[in-house]
Amino acid sequence: MDDFKMKAALFDFDGVVCDTEAQYSIFWGGVCRQYHPEQPGLENKIKGQTLDQIFDAHFSDMDVRKDIVRRLDEYEAAMDYEYVKGFLEFMKGLRRNGVATALVTSSNMKKMECVYRAHPDFKLMFDTVLTSDDFTQSKPHPQCFLVAANRLKVKPEDCVVFEDSFNGLKAGRAAGMTVVGVATTNTAQQIAPLCDIVVDDFSFLGLEACNMAMAKGE
Repeated sequence: MDDFKMKAALFDFDGVVCDTEAQYSIFWGGVCRQYHPEQPGLENKIKGQTLDQIFDAHFSDMDVRKDIVRRLDEYEAAMDYEYVKGFLEFMKGLRRNGVATALVTSSNMKKMECVYRAHPDFKLMFDTVLTSDDFTQSKPHPQCFLVAANRLKVKPEDCVVFEDSFNGLKAGRAAGMTVVGVATTNTAQQIAPLCDIVVDDFSFLGLEACNMAMAKGE
């Protein structure tokens, strides 16, 4: 479609493609209560942060870090990677309209191998997959989204970012891209100031709504 403004759709993984945030809340809730009982609710404050960011801010002991990594690897291997409601149909719409797609996640390859086992056709849905191994700056730095746009050979202003975390939304904004906030991890009210569109999931999100949001931003 010559008049279709969205040339590429860039997706975060947790809380956007797969509904994993509640499972991570359980994991980090247990870890935080064990190591930081003096900070109740810490698991909610670290949502959307990378493991390095969490470690740097809250877990300086190397033995503790090793324990958390071991437990996290075991936990992710057994997690349920259920797609966010409406995601698969939305992806079909992107394909029908010739929109390029990229997964842009802070997850490492070990975790993504767990996803691939759960969904053998997962890689086929995306034109490219970027993990933490593909960039040196973590969100809210825009590097990951700019690298994805470059791989897809599209301009940042022709991209739409789909994110749920504050850091991810900020990264999309900083990259100069249209931002769709998915209210799975934080409330719609909380993330609205960082988004062009806010949705609960992909059930009622049409591609034309993304197209209109991009037009408004011009």
